[in-house]
Amino acid sequence: MTSDQPPSPSRRADAERNRDKILAAARAAFAEPGAQVSMAEISRRAGVGMATLYRNFPGRRELLEALYTDEVDAVCAAAKTVDGESPGAVLAAWLHRFSAFFTSKHDIASELLTHSDSDDPVFSENRTRVLAAGRPLLVAAQAAHEVRDDLTLEQICDMIIAIATIHGDPSYVEPILRAALDGLRPAGDVEPA
Repeated sequence: MTSDQPPSPSRRADAERNRDKILAAARAAFAEPGAQVSMAEISRRAGVGMATLYRNFPGRRELLEALYTDEVDAVCAAAKTVDGESPGAVLAAWLHRFSAFFTSKHDIASELLTHSDSDDPVFSENRTRVLAAGRPLLVAAQAAHEVRDDLTLEQICDMIIAIATIHGDPSYVEPILRAALDGLRPAGDVEPA
């Protein structure tokens, strides 16, 4: 095969599988409490050579960005209506998913910030994507009078982020999150969101 020929479909599939293995290994490694994981450790866990790792992710920053962006993709994909569910319940379920995302990716985002700053497009672009995905859920819940109309999605997400930074295990933080979500309901509405 000469260098001007495109890679065969099987080589592209192998490359995609290697990328997926690297991301899965990195995701698991970074999920461990207090993880200080090296690129060599990620390579070992993924079962690929260092050259394969660096071909896919030239540096730690690129790997962290890919992990962060993949999770944002999942949060955005979760922002959809569910037949038979009230708009308020759908929004609340999505906000729980957003909270889980933020809690689990806090360490990755913090490390990513050491390689850049908060003005980095990876943060602003992904925040824009999350807000665009969740906004129709909020609009539908407000139109159904299931969520207060004096709040923006930015305010609600900032509240979720603030709660996600509270130190404590899930049994401590979850009631706080539920109370905050209950507070989204219009005054006089006692049914929890």
